[in-house]
Amino acid sequence: MSTILVPIIIVLVIMVIVSLVRGIVAFLNGARDDLNSDGTGPTPNQLLQNKMMFNRIKYQAAAVLVCALLLAMAR
Repeated sequence: MSTILVPIIIVLVIMVIVSLVRGIVAFLNGARDDLNSDGTGPTPNQLLQNKMMFNRIKYQAAAVLVCALLLAMAR
């Protein structure tokens, strides 16, 4: 079973990193948009940043649960 869980953890960690990088890129692009916007609402980059950071949290939680399952099976 651990041979299945370890690759799942690796995939989840990669997904966390991808979401983090995409969120940071959206944040950097959003800072430029903030200077040019009229302030009436969130820009598309701000919405993307929010989505990516929420995805990062979901993937981290899933990775922690899989790690806890792996540790529970090891006992």
